[in-house]
Amino acid sequence: MPLLEFTDKGIYCAAGKFYIDPWQPVDDAVITHAHADHAYVGHKRYLAHHLSREVLYYRLGDIQLQTVEYGEKVIKNGVEISLFPAGHVIGSAQIRVEHKGEVWVVSGDYKTEDDGVCTPFEPVKCHHFISECTFGMPIYKWKPQAEIFADVNQWWANNLQNNLATVIVGYSLGKAQRILQNLDLNIGNVYTHGVIENTNEALRRNGIVLNPTHRITQESAKDEVRKGIIIAPPSSVGTPWMRKFAPYSFGYCSGWMAIRGAKRRRAADRGFVMSDHADWTGLISAIDATQCESVYLTHGSTASFSKYLGEIGFDAHEVHTLYGGEEETSPQSSPEERESSKEVASASGGEDSGGVI
Repeated sequence: MPLLEFTDKGIYCAAGKFYIDPWQPVDDAVITHAHADHAYVGHKRYLAHHLSREVLYYRLGDIQLQTVEYGEKVIKNGVEISLFPAGHVIGSAQIRVEHKGEVWVVSGDYKTEDDGVCTPFEPVKCHHFISECTFGMPIYKWKPQAEIFADVNQWWANNLQNNLATVIVGYSLGKAQRILQNLDLNIGNVYTHGVIENTNEALRRNGIVLNPTHRITQESAKDEVRKGIIIAPPSSVGTPWMRKFAPYSFGYCSGWMAIRGAKRRRAADRGFVMSDHADWTGLISAIDATQCESVYLTHGSTASFSKYLGEIGFDAHEVHTLYGGEEETSPQSSPEERESSKEVASASGGEDSGGVI
């Protein structure tokens, strides 16, 4: 029996009696990162990187959570577990599992470019590598981040000159912080939707230093907000909350913006091709760096990418999982963003998660 197996509950280690990113309730869950398609509620015990702690508490409630540093070893029933940077979002980790000389690595989600916000991806040598391939097609090749944000900041400055408010949309955990940390704050202030700011606050409680932001509430002065830049989640697109800032220019940050027509389908004025997942080149280089004997592809372009890997000499396999529910894997808004909006709306009394201006 292999050290890790794919079950209807998630990736299971029978020797260690734990699961990695399970989607059904289990006793022991090791979590790669805090996105909703990898971190589910209902497990008895959780293990994750310490920078995921406050976001996991915010999203999952009062869970029994153990956190560790990168490289720190934990032994479960004789099986060694250690976490290594995935470069996906703050606190994201690859899970290295070793037992009797056999080494597996579960990547979760990852990107290979250093975004200056989360700990950069670190290749981990192993016998077997479990990888995503969200953007596992040759058409997906990302521009350097510096070029993308030069365009974002110029767009913001031009909007100010044309008396347009600026609304930029990105996923609440990962994309939003990456945007925030790369904006030119000489242009103006940064204002945030409640879902974004709740995540920012959780990260700050965890010791993460983020650039200053202003939560949008009923008391926020509309004229002042329109002078800055508004960071909002996909769930806000087309809502009365967003329309309150009109006239505005709306930009969408996603790897899907590389596809012709994606910007139009999301009704965006500008589409910025920016992803927290590896592109085609990044996936291949990451897999090659592991020196693995076999690779298992969990979600994304699994069929075409596994075929290509086979053609260049890898022992590649497709596996069925429930990963890929976040906004980056679908042209539609994510279930998590919709649920986050409901959660915050319930607490604040309005679906705009912070009050309508």
